[in-house]
Amino acid sequence: MKRVGVDVGGTFTDIMYSSDDGGIAVHKVPSTPHDPSVATVDGVRELADRLGVGLGELDQFLHGTTVATNIVLEHNGSDVGLITTEGFRDILHIARKKRPYNYSSYQDLPWQKWQLVRRRNRRVVPERVNAAGEVLVPLDVDAVREQVRVLRDNGVAAVAVCFLHSYRNPAHEQIVKRILAEEAPEVFVSLSSEVAPQYREYERFSTTALNAFVGPKVSGYLNRLAETTRSAEVRGDVGLMTSAGGLVTARRAAENPVLLLTSGVVAGLLGGCAIGKASGYPSVITLDVGGTSADVGVAPDGGLRMKHLLDTRIGDYHAMVPMAEVDTIGAGGGSVAFVDEGGMFRVGPRSAGATPGPACYGRGGTEPTSTDAMVVLGWLRADSFLSGSMRVEPQLAGKAVGEHVADRLGTSVPEAAVGIFQILAHAMTEAISLHSVRKGYDPRDFSLVAEGGAGPLYAWHIAEQLGIPRVIVPHHPGIASAMGLLATDIRSEIPATVWTSSDDPDIDRITAEFDRLAAQAVEQLGADGLDPADVVVERSLDCRYLGQGYELRVPAPDGPVDAGWVARAAEAFHEVHERTYRQRFDDKPVHIVNVRVTAIGAVGEVPLSAVQTGGPDPSGTVKSTVDAIFWTAGNRVSTFPTTVYDRDRLRAGNVLTGPAIVEQFDSTTIVGPGQRAEVDHVGHLVITTGDARQQQDGGDQL
Repeated sequence: MKRVGVDVGGTFTDIMYSSDDGGIAVHKVPSTPHDPSVATVDGVRELADRLGVGLGELDQFLHGTTVATNIVLEHNGSDVGLITTEGFRDILHIARKKRPYNYSSYQDLPWQKWQLVRRRNRRVVPERVNAAGEVLVPLDVDAVREQVRVLRDNGVAAVAVCFLHSYRNPAHEQIVKRILAEEAPEVFVSLSSEVAPQYREYERFSTTALNAFVGPKVSGYLNRLAETTRSAEVRGDVGLMTSAGGLVTARRAAENPVLLLTSGVVAGLLGGCAIGKASGYPSVITLDVGGTSADVGVAPDGGLRMKHLLDTRIGDYHAMVPMAEVDTIGAGGGSVAFVDEGGMFRVGPRSAGATPGPACYGRGGTEPTSTDAMVVLGWLRADSFLSGSMRVEPQLAGKAVGEHVADRLGTSVPEAAVGIFQILAHAMTEAISLHSVRKGYDPRDFSLVAEGGAGPLYAWHIAEQLGIPRVIVPHHPGIASAMGLLATDIRSEIPATVWTSSDDPDIDRITAEFDRLAAQAVEQLGADGLDPADVVVERSLDCRYLGQGYELRVPAPDGPVDAGWVARAAEAFHEVHERTYRQRFDDKPVHIVNVRVTAIGAVGEVPLSAVQTGGPDPSGTVKSTVDAIFWTAGNRVSTFPTTVYDRDRLRAGNVLTGPAIVEQFDSTTIVGPGQRAEVDHVGHLVITTGDARQQQDGGDQL
């Protein structure tokens, strides 16, 4: 099987090819923001031509995209209409009582300032279903037709249909869907009973409206991509990454594009899981640092964690869809360093971007960035940046750091550069701590996987700060997200609200819902071309203690649902609650709110082949020895003789002693003073941290 994974970023589109015979190749092309499908297909074509592989030979075409995310963040989605239950017109406007600034009387509420649905397009009809799914007021079909015609005349491109308690009885929404097909067949239709079939009134409305908001543009993009791949004679279907860390077909993504929100960052976490597993360290923390932002994820035993309902947001809106636990902060190679009006030394979140970029690029930028700081430190060399394809100017970097930071703080340029690095590294350290220590995981039990163009520059220091024993730098750190696509399975997750408790469980209802959801999920994957016999079904629960407001996800016990099953499920929730909050209440009943079924169809793994063995001596890969700036245990800034290695010539078994710089086309890796790095059997560079550096006080003080 021949497969290709394509991850579209803001600046570059990353591509990885793999085949069952062990063949792996990577490629990187500039992105085309006006139409990402252009760079996607052109890049794949260039890589295929280089390999001598015809596009028609590709069995799978896997894609990660930020198209849906960007539509939401830029507030440029389609005009949306809403049809809802009489009396509930303003749910999207009222939202929850929580406000961004609790003590401000004049604040802008983002979901009101940038409305998903304007009030003139929120239309109500008589109907009512209660929480048990019983019809209290029949749907007024004539009123539905009248409101659909109003929305059609208003020129909406999409319609969201959200009736009260439709997650228990979707019949009324299905009737509206049929009327929309008759009266306005050109509009995109989003039903809450299909998009988010679970309780929570506002979140369900918001998610359904988001799906409609991004639907027409995402569908258009996917149709263009499909047409472009067909005209290029690509044989395989297009699979897209979801926010939950699984793949869906283009057909399902076009129907439910809200699943693609935040999908762009999840592939990096999945790539990190595959990298850690290949090196023998399945529990990983991933650090993916690009030019503008850093993505942080935590995967105990290589498994994804799902975000809490309170955190499943995109921009200013709630999105009640499964989202893998990945956090993004404004910290990257282009983060600007400055001294504010109060004399505080700050770095980011503002970025110099690709244009004009860091001062050292010589493209007109004058503000110092973290990239400029690392040029000053001697970590990024003038003639070796991007393997020499782009030159950086140390004089411009030093001038920017000096004028904007060092002079204002009354310190030296090297000390200011160290400060820029440490401030930004601290922000990343805090983000990792938030997702590990504060959620019941000890980072000392994990390995740190460094990804992106700048991740390997920061990982050595962050690992020491958190006591993480090792850093894993993959052979192609800048292509890790594309690799993650190739390591991803096709998944379909469907929830249902059951609303029962451990002290009086509705066993028949739980069983019936699990059976219904499993049949539906397997049917979906069958429609995607998978053999039902190859599909694995997993079950989970959303639970809380009676009286709590929000749930935690818990793996459901195996076996038939009976009294013993309920007891095991309750114990599993006690354990998850204790790990999350350091408290458990064994005497309290456990409320089972939702059941979930996930159908998984494996599509293969990335075949990481063993690399050539070279023994411990890496002297044949040395490019030069330079003076680079680091700091000792007492934070004394010093110069150290630092060996520079060529990553492409390193072999399995090569051992490097820090301080060292390892250069390659898509990234540069730092091995700190006193650290040790070894190339493992699949070509990953494994940096071991420890106390050796703390005991070292060498170097010439500046």
